[in-house]
Amino acid sequence: MAQSTLEKRNPREVVQAETEAMGRAYSPTVDILERKDEILVLADMPGVKGGDVDIRFENGELSIHGKVNDRQTEGTRYLVQEYGTGYYYRTFEISEAIDADRISAEYKDGVLALLLPKVEAVKPRKIAVKTN
Repeated sequence: MAQSTLEKRNPREVVQAETEAMGRAYSPTVDILERKDEILVLADMPGVKGGDVDIRFENGELSIHGKVNDRQTEGTRYLVQEYGTGYYYRTFEISEAIDADRISAEYKDGVLALLLPKVEAVKPRKIAVKTN
């Protein structure tokens, strides 16, 4: 993947700022795959419900937010409680090689899949060679 297409921000820097504003914040782990016509970003966000995922693209920056709700049931006494509540937050700088108007997302089984289509100008293409 070309660094100029999708650049990861330092998650610690972003998470630290967000922690103060929203409570405990997590940086979702991601896999980023480059395909012929698109970039695929897979972000793990377990515990987030589909309606609590927020994705924004503004000024060349793609941000992912997800709220992790408390799953505590009233009247329940926990023997061990390791499940954390708070927010997932991650940002990426997106180059002009991505067609921002065609970005799409799907959230299923705790994994957010973002499809970032490449603009036609940066897609690889085969050049025909003319012969006599």
